[in-house]
Amino acid sequence: KGSNVPLSNGIYTIDEMQEIGRKNRWCPYFVTRHVLSFANVVVYNYQYMLDPKVSQMVSKEISRDSIVVFDEAHNIDNVCIEALSVNFNRRSLEAASSNVRKLTNLIDKAKESDAERLRQEYERLVQGLSSTGVLGNGEEADVLSNPIHLPDDILNEAVPGNIRKADHFVKLLDLVVKHLKQRMRVERVVKETPLAFLHELQNNLQLEAKTLQFSYSRLSSLMRTLKIVDLEEFVPISAVADFLTLVATPKYKDGFMLIIEPYDPRTPNFSDPIIQFACLDASLAIKPVLDRFASVVITSGTLSPIDLYPKLLDFKPVVSRSLSMSIIRPCICPMVVTRGSDQTPITSAYSARGDKSVVINFGALLIEVAKTVPDGIVCFFTSYEYMENVVSEWYKLQILNRILDHKLLFIETKDIVETTLALDNFRRACDCGRGAIFLSVARGKVSEGIDFDRHYGRAVILFGIPFQYTKSHILLARLEYLRVRFQIREEEFLAFDALRQAAQCVGRVIRSKADYGLMIFADKRYNNASKRSKLPPWVTQFLKETNLNLSTEEAVTVCREFLRELAQPLPRGAQLTTMLQKADLDRLANRKDEEPMQISEQG
Repeated sequence: KGSNVPLSNGIYTIDEMQEIGRKNRWCPYFVTRHVLSFANVVVYNYQYMLDPKVSQMVSKEISRDSIVVFDEAHNIDNVCIEALSVNFNRRSLEAASSNVRKLTNLIDKAKESDAERLRQEYERLVQGLSSTGVLGNGEEADVLSNPIHLPDDILNEAVPGNIRKADHFVKLLDLVVKHLKQRMRVERVVKETPLAFLHELQNNLQLEAKTLQFSYSRLSSLMRTLKIVDLEEFVPISAVADFLTLVATPKYKDGFMLIIEPYDPRTPNFSDPIIQFACLDASLAIKPVLDRFASVVITSGTLSPIDLYPKLLDFKPVVSRSLSMSIIRPCICPMVVTRGSDQTPITSAYSARGDKSVVINFGALLIEVAKTVPDGIVCFFTSYEYMENVVSEWYKLQILNRILDHKLLFIETKDIVETTLALDNFRRACDCGRGAIFLSVARGKVSEGIDFDRHYGRAVILFGIPFQYTKSHILLARLEYLRVRFQIREEEFLAFDALRQAAQCVGRVIRSKADYGLMIFADKRYNNASKRSKLPPWVTQFLKETNLNLSTEEAVTVCREFLRELAQPLPRGAQLTTMLQKADLDRLANRKDEEPMQISEQG
C-alpha cells in the first residue's frame, strides 16, 4: 500500500531504505524500484543498466532524457561481455537437473490444487509474450524492458505450441540439460559457433531455434505462475534458459563462441570440464543503452588510450576529451626501474619466470624502498600464482626476514574475509607508526576497489606488466574477433588491456589534491615508449626522462628527494588556487544562459 506514498527530498542509502521499509512495513526493494523514476540522481552498479536480465526489471522506468554516466569505466568492455556470457560446469548442470525435478513437482501440485492458474497462463502465451506480464507492454515496452533484446516480432507472436504447456516446457529444459552434460564429456577443447550448436540441437533433439528463443521469458512466466519466491534457488536452470535464448536469437549469430574445455589449462591434470558461451563483442550489451538515452557519458581516470574505447564499443563519440590533472604541486613521482643493483634486467616476462636473479632483485628493490619510504607501501604482482612463487622464493632466500626488519607484511588472498582482515591490520600498522607492506594482485579485489590514501600508500610498486593469461581459449577467440571485426591487432589490445590495469593499480595511492606518493614500475618493458604511451596523461605528465631506465640505487635516490620535498606542509591557502570559490560558481551560473561554457584541457 505504500508504493504511492512519495519519499521526502533527500539522499537515501541502502541501509536507510531498509529502515524506511521496516518502519512503514514496506518492501524496501520494491519501494526503491518505484521511486527510481522520480529520483534526480540514481547511483547503482553497471549490471542494472547493461545486463538485459536485470535492466528489464530495474532500469526500464528511467526516463529517456536522463543522462547516463558510466564512472570508473576503464573495464566497461569486460562488464558488457560478462553480462551476455554464460558458463556451466558439472555442479551447475547437476543443480539445473535438480531445478527441473522441483519444477515438475510444483507443476503436478498446481494441477491438483489450482489448474485454472495454469490454464490462464496458457491462454496468455497464445496471445504472445507481451501479455504474460513478464514484459512491459504498450508505451512501457522499450529496448531495456526486453530481456536479451528479443526482436519485436517475437514479442507479439504466440509462444510456440510445444512449450505453452508447463510440463512440456520443463521436459524441453530437461532434454537440453542432459544434452549439455553429454557435450561436456570431451577430451580436447571444442569451439563452435552458435549456428553449429543450433544445427546439432535440431538434428539430435529436433528442437527448432524459433522455439528456443522463447526459453528465458517462458521460464520467467512459469515461475510467476507457480508463485516461486526463492529465485536464487533456480539460478542454474535460469542460466540454461538464458543460454538457449542467446544462442537462438538471430542477431547474436556473430560475436559469440561456444567453447568446451575438458580442464583448466593451468591445471591440466585435474578434470574439471566447463562449457562457456562467450560473448566476444562488447558493443552488443551497450547498444540498447546508447539507442535509448540521448546522453551517455563514459569516464574514468584510466581511459587510455581513449580512442580505442569507441572501437571496442562500436559507437561514434560526440565529444572525446582527455584532461590532465589539476594540481597544487607535483604530487606523484612515477619512475621506471629496469635494473637491479647488479645491473641485471628485471622483468616478469614468462621467459624470465625461472630466473632467480630477477626474484632476488625484486626483493632487493622492496627492501630498499621499505628502508626509505615511511608508513604504507602497496605492491602489485601480475597474478596470484606469480606472487606465490616470488614470495616462496623470498622466504627460502631469507629476503622476507630482511623486509620484516623494516615493516610488517600482509598479503591479499582469494578469500575475501582473509583479505579484509589483512587490510584492517595493515591500516592499524600504519596508524601506530610501525609501517606495513601489502602484497596484492593486479585485476584482484584490492586493485579495483581499495584506496590507499594519505599515509596508507606513500609508494606503490608494480612488479611486472599485468598481461592477461594469453593461452585462454576465450581470450584467443576474442582477439581473433577484434582483429576481423574492428581491425584491432592482437598485440595492440593486449598492451592496452595490461596498461589500463597497471594505471588502475598505481592510482590507488593518489586520492586527493593534498595526497602524494611514489609510483614504481619495476619491469624493463615499461621503458619502451610504445608501452608508456598507453598510460593515462595524469601519469605521463609527471614521468620525467630522468626517471626512466633506473637501477635500484638510482630509484632510491629519486624516492628520497621526492619525499623530502613533498613531506613539507602545504602553503596556507594553496588548495584555493585549484578550487572554485562561491564567486566563481555565481559567475559561471550567470554566464550559463549567455554563452556555452568551454571545458579547459587542464581540468
